[in-house]
Amino acid sequence: MSFKVLVVDDSSFFRRRVTDILNSDPDLEVIDVAINGIDAVEKAIALKPDVITMDIEMPLLNGIDAVKQIMAKAPTAIIMFSSLTHSGAQATLEALDAGALDFLPKKFNEIAKTTEDAGSLLRQRVKLLARKKGATLPRISTFRSRAVVEAKAKAGDSTRPRAASTISARKSVTLRKSSGKQYKLLAIGTSTGGPVALQKLLTQLPQDFPLPIIMVQHMPATFTLAFANRLDSLCKIKVKQASSGDILKPGHAYLAPGGKQMLIDGTENAAKLRILEDNSERIAFKPSVDISFASAAKVFGGNVLGIILTGMGADGREGSRLLKSKGATIWAQDEESCVVYGMPQAVTVAGISELSLALESFPSAILKEIQHG
Repeated sequence: MSFKVLVVDDSSFFRRRVTDILNSDPDLEVIDVAINGIDAVEKAIALKPDVITMDIEMPLLNGIDAVKQIMAKAPTAIIMFSSLTHSGAQATLEALDAGALDFLPKKFNEIAKTTEDAGSLLRQRVKLLARKKGATLPRISTFRSRAVVEAKAKAGDSTRPRAASTISARKSVTLRKSSGKQYKLLAIGTSTGGPVALQKLLTQLPQDFPLPIIMVQHMPATFTLAFANRLDSLCKIKVKQASSGDILKPGHAYLAPGGKQMLIDGTENAAKLRILEDNSERIAFKPSVDISFASAAKVFGGNVLGIILTGMGADGREGSRLLKSKGATIWAQDEESCVVYGMPQAVTVAGISELSLALESFPSAILKEIQHG
């Protein structure tokens, strides 16, 4: 039985191109196309596709507003097509906030060297989302201004916005007693589904969070600055796109810039970041979780809490293995709360991860572990 796909775009050429690519896979079937956002909402409700590919800029109703309406009326896995520009990054982040699960550049030459490779990647991503069950329930927005967050905190409001899917009944995880380790760094790696996961985790950390945080999110170079700035507007901690020479400070989170590699130099009490250009074809991911985690192991040894969140592939497994060999602690996101259970599964199956947690459990678990609660 094939997965049903609805293709949404105002360009007839692009609709035909995406349709041909998807229909070349026997596991996928494009059941219809939509030419604007209103058409997309109507057909999502009527046809109940497994996945929708969605353009952002369309007449009558744009892709972001279409996602909002679909997630409210007929929750569906949605993958966005966006331009690799600053405005495209902003729009894509808004679409993810609205409930879309993934995105790809609209110009296929920006995601692969050949049309065949680009088509293969698109088919792979669509099938991964189609197989994900329970990830398409409506989301409650996590995007709130820093002023709103601080006002809520001062008023004693400890509530946090969460995905509706996490509000449903789920077996609670009983955490073991804190290890009592003296951590010096929190390191996070993620890919597909990571933007929303990072938002939900970081927005719940207090302003006086006692560790520096490094984050590696697989994301195009034009997206990481916009994403870091957006996170900074939401979080009590400070968030920035990492730059060479940045000194790691407690309560600060540093996002690896897209298209480059982020390394840590110095000592654990005087650590700073080094950003490297990477034109190597040998390394698939730029930035790479493995590379950043390996440099963390060199500088911080076992005094690292490493976390692998939702994502496709196995990036982070070898870096986590090296961290663990130094005595570090590695946790992974559980399958149920992942958009794609690839990277967390890789460290779990390899016996590297000590604990699998639902996404919403991470903030309290992290605080308990590092504060010896």
